[in-house]
Amino acid sequence: MENAPPPAEELVILDRELGHIEARRAQLLARRAWLLSVMQQAAAPQNPFSPPAPAFGAGHAPQNPRAPRDASPRSAQNVLLTLGGILLTIAAVAFALVSWGHMGIGGRAAVLGAVTALALAAPVLLLRRGLVSTAESVAALGLALTVLDAYAVHRVAAPDTDGLAYTAISSAALAALWAAYGLGFGRLRLPLPAALITAQFPLVLWALAVGAGPLTLTWALLATAAFDVAVALWGTGRVRPLACAGAWLTGAGALLSAGAMSLAADTSSDALRPGVLLLAIAALALFAAWRTPARAPQPAAPAAGETPTRQTATPSPESGTPAPHPTAPTPHEAPAPDGHAPSPRAVAPTQHEAPSPGTGASYPDSGAPAPHGPAPSQAAGWSSHAVASSAVAGLAVLAAVGGVLRPAVPGAWAVPVYVLCAVALLAVVRAGLPRAMALGLAGSSGAVLAAGTLWALPPVAVSLLGPAAWVERPWSGAPAGVRAALSSEAPWSWTATAPLVLLTVAAVAVAAGRRPTAPGSAWRTPAACAALALAWAAAYATPAALGFGYPAAVTLYVLLTAAPLSLAVRPALTGAATAPGAPLALTALACALASAVSVSLLSLAAQTATLAVLGVLLPLFGAAAVLAKGSVTPPVAAVAAVVYATGLTGAVAASCALAPHQAALAVLAVPTAVAALAARIRGHITALPLEVAGAGAGLLAIGLAAGHAPVLALVLALCGVIAAGTAVRADRRPVGYAAAVFFVLATWVRLGASDVVTPEAYTLPVTVPALVTGVLRRRRDPAASSWTAYGPGLAATLLPSLIAAWGDQHWLRPLLLGAAALALTLTGARHRLQAPLVLGSAALALVALHELAPYVVQVVGALPRWLPPAVAGLLLLAVGATYEQRLRDARRLRETLGRMR
Repeated sequence: MENAPPPAEELVILDRELGHIEARRAQLLARRAWLLSVMQQAAAPQNPFSPPAPAFGAGHAPQNPRAPRDASPRSAQNVLLTLGGILLTIAAVAFALVSWGHMGIGGRAAVLGAVTALALAAPVLLLRRGLVSTAESVAALGLALTVLDAYAVHRVAAPDTDGLAYTAISSAALAALWAAYGLGFGRLRLPLPAALITAQFPLVLWALAVGAGPLTLTWALLATAAFDVAVALWGTGRVRPLACAGAWLTGAGALLSAGAMSLAADTSSDALRPGVLLLAIAALALFAAWRTPARAPQPAAPAAGETPTRQTATPSPESGTPAPHPTAPTPHEAPAPDGHAPSPRAVAPTQHEAPSPGTGASYPDSGAPAPHGPAPSQAAGWSSHAVASSAVAGLAVLAAVGGVLRPAVPGAWAVPVYVLCAVALLAVVRAGLPRAMALGLAGSSGAVLAAGTLWALPPVAVSLLGPAAWVERPWSGAPAGVRAALSSEAPWSWTATAPLVLLTVAAVAVAAGRRPTAPGSAWRTPAACAALALAWAAAYATPAALGFGYPAAVTLYVLLTAAPLSLAVRPALTGAATAPGAPLALTALACALASAVSVSLLSLAAQTATLAVLGVLLPLFGAAAVLAKGSVTPPVAAVAAVVYATGLTGAVAASCALAPHQAALAVLAVPTAVAALAARIRGHITALPLEVAGAGAGLLAIGLAAGHAPVLALVLALCGVIAAGTAVRADRRPVGYAAAVFFVLATWVRLGASDVVTPEAYTLPVTVPALVTGVLRRRRDPAASSWTAYGPGLAATLLPSLIAAWGDQHWLRPLLLGAAALALTLTGARHRLQAPLVLGSAALALVALHELAPYVVQVVGALPRWLPPAVAGLLLLAVGATYEQRLRDARRLRETLGRMR
């Protein structure tokens, strides 16, 4: 069933839709025409003195006849004009410096004045004829001649005037002259930038000329920066980037100079004058940030089916400047009758749509407001210049206030004063400020807080790493205080306030993470992690900063291990819903491990402290391994528990005055207990880390017993037993290979300790298990090769025995080896096994050759000398006569061997 509207209603709907489409088409055509004009300007040689392209929406003005242009190509023309201007400037300089003495004062003034007037007036005629590049070159020559004029005036009219003072006055006069010249002939590009550059020198040169001190010179820099800021805000678009660069350079110089004077002040009254200067810098920077226009918003294309919109100017909530606002198309935007481009009325903005100054929207290379475009996606963004200016203002305020307060406090409190000032600045930054200013002020406070944190970290590093020196002299006696235990020669007087700085920064991080705004939510987890780490660092640096005694410091360090470890096990203790594997829990675990390692090293100073600390840390990490959840904390805690169990066992053995090889047997109790525990908790996340840590303890035991061969053999055998017990489990079958290696090594060490030199005593313990393994392999897989199953085991004994037999003068070894080789050969032939047959027959042949070699030598010596060649010849004849038969026999032998396994 179809519900079609009546024809009249449907016609109205179609007319309305077609009107929308035509209005949108008119907008797009006008936008296309403006973009084409911009692209043509960018593609053509840059000529800033040509009339600007019509603004988007301004219609099509009638085209005027083109003015005559320079005949030569642009590139060659620019090169020629540049070279010509340079040569003329050189000639003028040479005339002023070299040929000056050949003319009288009237002639000198007349020549330079006339040439300068002609050079400055010629661009007017050249611009009227459209010779823009030539006008630029001549204007540049005129500006250079004005500098020579100033020099000539100094040499003739005021030779006794101070050079710096005259340079300051002449630079100010030249800057004013060039600025007026540039404003009078706005199509010339060079005069205004040259005037701005020259205007940077008068105040600074004047301060140097009058012998002013650093404070007055800094005021001169600040005044120059203020002039640059004014030009950057209200000047023409051509000089704004240059003025911005000048403002940054002079402002940075003023800030650095004032900051250095504030830091060098010995009293608060001395720091007051640099403080006033810093506050003036802050006021200028804040004014620049407030007046800096917001960044233009990024336009967004309308979605399919949407009504085309247009931007109108409405006040921005942050900067106070109008911001684009989408509106529906108005009747003024109807297409032109020809259907190609809208008329001036069709696209001309209405009175309420005209953009006001300060929005930052303008045409390229002009100061005109930007045309209307598609609706923006968001409100106008903030400017990076505004953020940087606000940051400079914040730094200046902090330097001013902190510089006045710093001399009134002891030296150790200098950095905390600046840190507290930064916190106060953060507290006064309100949400009502423009976003750019708020970001800049917060960034300056953050920079000061980061610098204070870096200042406070060295005491923490000394407290953590200083105890490592006790590894070289354990149990040499507990020191009186913790500072003596840290083996640091750095002065401790300036570190008393380091924990306060770290706690302050941690509190700021917590406050920043709890902000209800969206950025605060995004930074909540990193801020919490940073706050936890800083609070832990502050607590860890407190004993050394305050000079605690050794027992009190060790006790506090153990507590600083237990506290973050409890947070890693139960993150909910922080009051936040944090998962066990969250970054906050991992940060707490890292703090706990760092404390544990440091306090363990520190406890090496005294035997009692070592046993007490290791005895506390072992159950602490053991409980953490049992109670913790997640995939990181339990394995790490389990490994740490095994490490501390090993250390405690070794410490107890050392306290009992046991030798290292005796202590090795005690240390073996740790891998034994670990293997038993891992067998009970198989499948748990801590099982594999426990076994790996237990294997490390076993290797430590082997290293301790390395100096005593009998005990080393026993330790290796016990390690083999532990590995064999582990290999009984179905999921640990590969550990059986390690057990076999341990048993073999134990046998070899035991034999070496007993001075056994018979090679079979060392090889048979390897051959027998290898052959047993091969038999089991062949039973499970009858298709397995005999070389894989039996080859390694047989070669392990046959090769060393053959080498020993060839150097043995007795008959027993060759006899036994020959009998064994014969048995192997027969067994291989009987069971059609290739490896025993080949290895046995080769060994049997070599043994027979070794035994028959003396007799063969005797027989050969007794025979006539012609007989061996004759026998060899007969043998070759026989082989040659039966060559085909021998080949068939060799092929059959190869096929027979190939059919064997």
